[in-house]
Amino acid sequence: MKIYDKLLELAGKRANYFCLIDPDKLNAEEVVRHAKTCEENGADGLLVGGSLMIHNNFESNLKLIKENVKIPVLIFPGIFNFVSPYADALLLLSVITSRNPQMLIGEQVRAAPLIKYYNLEAIGTAYMLIESGNNTSVQYMSNSLPIPHSKSDIAVAHALAGQYLGMKIVYLDAGSGAKYPVSNEMIAAIRENVSIPIILGGGIKTPEVAAEKAIAGADFIVTGNVLEENCDPKLIKEFADAIHNIRRQ
Repeated sequence: MKIYDKLLELAGKRANYFCLIDPDKLNAEEVVRHAKTCEENGADGLLVGGSLMIHNNFESNLKLIKENVKIPVLIFPGIFNFVSPYADALLLLSVITSRNPQMLIGEQVRAAPLIKYYNLEAIGTAYMLIESGNNTSVQYMSNSLPIPHSKSDIAVAHALAGQYLGMKIVYLDAGSGAKYPVSNEMIAAIRENVSIPIILGGGIKTPEVAAEKAIAGADFIVTGNVLEENCDPKLIKEFADAIHNIRRQ
């Protein structure tokens, strides 16, 4: 079964939980421990990647993660510097909220030959950057203006455009270091208008907030910074349980 088909199956049953691991911030021992802790405490999948690559250990740490867990391992973001055969799939992002052509299509063109060479499953992803109260890493690095936090109509139009262009997932992101997450109102408005799965990340700091976002319509909730600061098995389980309690059937 392709990873995308598995994601569709999961999204049809309940809300799901992804942990985001930035391999550039962890050594080999830490990255294995972090990945296994996430899996053992209820994570449905792992997103691996980041905005910067300073220590050049992305591929080695990704390989270690894949060797030590059984849950899906997805590369995020799926751009040129983050393409590797040591993953189950890659979220091939187009930053559809940007007007920077490099993030709309340039990076994807650079990544495409490597994706083909590695025979890696690529999942076309409509990535939407949403204003979060801070100038986040992804906003700065992509040179992209986020959609205003309160402008659900603009967000809906972008999500629909992504779906009509054939993208398979909408990824709503307030960004790393977000002051606050994407609003429930915006999530609900997008959920009402698109039929493809919604991934949500950025600013999710408590299990209670994660559950609210799942109720609003997000199919996959992502936590990153909160676990970098405290990779606590109890906290991971609390996130997983709160999210999994939101059923779709």
